Amino acid sequence: MKLSLFGKKKPEKFPYDPELWTPVIKSSICTGEKTAGFRNKKTGHIEEVALIVNDSDLQAFCEDYGLKGNIETVY
Repeated sequence: MKLSLFGKKKPEKFPYDPELWTPVIKSSICTGEKTAGFRNKKTGHIEEVALIVNDSDLQAFCEDYGLKGNIETVY
């Protein structure tokens, strides 16, 4: 892990493999909170990677992982 300012550990980037994972946006139907992550194609488990507060957060997530097009939203 890398150290950031004040000696805190920065989380490492999720090892995204398109063969094993599908990008998804997980949205709460109660609060409206959205998180971006990846769903395991085999097990269906969702690994949350980023909190989505606005469009720039979603754009940054897509740029970080080289994603293009629409991302499925799950509830």
